[in-house]
Formats: sequence, C-alpha cells, structure tokens
Amino acid sequence: MSPGLKIRDVERIVVDVPFTPRCQQWNAREIWQWRISEVIRVTTDAPGIVGYGETILHYTWGRVSDEAIERVKGGNPADYLGDDSLGAGLQMALYDLVGKALEVPVCRLLNLPQVREWCPISWWNIDMPPEAFAAEAQEAVARGYTSYKIKARPWWDIYEQVRAIGEVTPPHFHLDLDWNQMLINAGNAAPVLAELDQHERVRIYESPIMQRDVEGLRQLRRKTTRPIALHFGNPPFPAVVRGEACDGFVVGGGVARVLGQGTLAAEFDKPFWLQMVGTGLTTALSLHLGAVLSHAQWPAVNCLNIYTDDLLVKPLTIAGSYARVPDGPGLGIEVDESALIRYSMEPPYELPEPRLLLSVVWSGGRVRHYASLKQCWSDGLAGNIPAQERGVSMQVRPDDGSAEWAELYARAERAPVQDRI
Repeated sequence: MSPGLKIRDVERIVVDVPFTPRCQQWNAREIWQWRISEVIRVTTDAPGIVGYGETILHYTWGRVSDEAIERVKGGNPADYLGDDSLGAGLQMALYDLVGKALEVPVCRLLNLPQVREWCPISWWNIDMPPEAFAAEAQEAVARGYTSYKIKARPWWDIYEQVRAIGEVTPPHFHLDLDWNQMLINAGNAAPVLAELDQHERVRIYESPIMQRDVEGLRQLRRKTTRPIALHFGNPPFPAVVRGEACDGFVVGGGVARVLGQGTLAAEFDKPFWLQMVGTGLTTALSLHLGAVLSHAQWPAVNCLNIYTDDLLVKPLTIAGSYARVPDGPGLGIEVDESALIRYSMEPPYELPEPRLLLSVVWSGGRVRHYASLKQCWSDGLAGNIPAQERGVSMQVRPDDGSAEWAELYARAERAPVQDRI
C-alpha cells in the first residue's frame, strides 16, 4: 500500500432492507427497526480503492459519529485499524479498504494465524409460533443450514416449538435456545432444561436465568447435559471462570473487542458464538474474524436469513451450516450498488412502531393483554408469566380500527390487562 494513500471521502448511504414476509410478521413486534442499515462507502485518492462497511442503526455496538468521519478524512486508513471508537460501519469499511490496497483478505490483517477456511453459521429467528418456526427450519435446510438459534420465551410452548421443528428437519439439524434470562432462576429453569435435554436436536442453552446469578448457573450446569452460554462480560469474566458459571460465550462488538474477548475465551478453552447482526457485509466481517479465532466454534449468529436481500452481487457460500471465508481482497465481497439505490431511505432514519395488541393465552382460558413486547418482557422478567407452561401462545392483533380494539389497547398501555377467553 502506498504510504501516500489518503482517505478522500466518507459517504453514508441509509437503506431500508425488507425482511422476508414470515420474518416481517413476527419481527414487527420487537425488531422492526433492524431493517435500517447504514452502509459506509470510503473512497481514497487512489483510483478504484473503495471500502464498504455496515451499521444496523438500531442494533449496533457503535454508531458512526460525524466526529469519527472527520477524524479519518485525509488520513491513512491503516492508521485506524483496530479503533473500535470509529463505530461499526466505518471500522469495517477501513478494514475492507486496507485489505484491498494490500490485495489481501481482512483475516490477514488481524495479527492471528488463520485456523479455518469455513466458519460455522446459524439460521436465526425471533420468537414465533411452532408452525412458523417449522417453516423457517425447512427453509434453513434448503439454504444449506443445519444449525438454528431461536428465541425461547415463556409466552410460547417451547416443547411444542422444538417438536414442530424436529418433525420437518433431518436428524443432524440442531437447535440452540436463547431465553435472554427469562426463566429467571434455577428453580424455574431446572425442570425445563431437564425435559429439553431429552430432545436430540437441542444443543446449547443461552442465558436461561439471570446472568448475575453465578451460583444458580453453576447449579444448572450440574443438572443439564447441554452447554450453557452467557454474554461475555456479564458478570465479569473472572467471576464467571472462578464460579464455573458457563461452558461458553456470546462474543460481539468491534474488531478489537471481539479479538480480545475471543483470545481470552480461548485461553480458558471456552467456545463461543460470534454475534454480529447485519446483511452480507457484516456476515463477511464475521467470517474473517471466525477464520482466525480458534474458539469461534459455535455457529455464528448474523441474522442474514431474515432479510430479502444480502446487498451483495454474489451471495456468500453456505453449505452444511458452514460459510466459506471470502478469499478476495478486503472483505472479499462485491456490494450491489443497485440494491443501495433500490432500498435507499430518506431521514429520519426510523420506522414507525406498529400498533399491535399482544395477548398471551394459556390453556384453561387465562389471557393477559399487552400494548408492546417491551411491556411483555418487563412482565416476564418480573415473574408474572409462568416459566414455560404447556399450551401457552401469543396472539397478535394489529389495529383494526374498531372501538373495542382501541379501548383495550388504551387500557393495556397503562398496565397489562388480565382477562379470560
């Protein structure tokens, strides 16, 4: 790379990438804003040397600030590698840029030897009814996936969800279950995990109870036959290791943070998922990191499958739930400029929250109405929703314009409404 290479310009291109129809229906309750991606395009004073990066604006470890853009303009892109303060998209674009300038893939810039050419990758979905999960699983198999990470929630029958997925997938198809702490404590979780242990498809449990409960997690590890995973850093790594609280981790963030956490996990022989959410751009960076991190052994969670478009000219190669690490210069991908035009979005870069009435229905006719999934989450974490009761489901009712809907929604906005069918 020429020592005179300088960053000439940094462009922000915000796009609204649609979800697939099935994902759109269920994503609308909680992650409707994940459709919005800010693509960063960095140009230099060298013809043809252009870098691309991506930030999912409403789900990111770091947005790109105006200050960060001004800081790098006129500078040599190599001087900023490893600087997480730049934010997701800008940092990614600079790695892409330097790799292209040196004609090497990004994984060669990470100061660690490459340990794999194919990285494990997982299909992913927010919580859905059993039949929707089953349909997603069938699509996953058709697209080359054998690993599926799903959100487990107390307002769905997890046993029925696992059964429905198992009925439509081959025996080698595996499930990882993420509760986001919603089983709350070991007393709630132990019987649930014990029953799920009987399912061959179930492989890993993520954050089943409060991550701060080191003693409870240690008890669960003694009672379950499956690994338990926690988000790295909560509680602090030394406390987790001393307390024997988990078997592995969820690792995410900027490049420096991921490399640091991944290296530390490896020192204690703990596998982990790379969790880096986005379209094909973010997934490509995740693959380069997974290529050099020895213990990135669990299937990466990139959520690529929830989008109708990966923003790439040529899709990443996925087979057997492994994705090939791109071996071209930089990220090794070609961004689809026509897609950036097609999905371009004007400010404000936000989508309106859908007005949805969410009703949790239990066997026996008990019903509890909520005005948002955030409200439902809070009620669940407060212990007001039983832990994985059989037969439970969630009904979603969009605003139908009726006075009845409006009256119930207004009551639910004030507080959850207890009812009976």
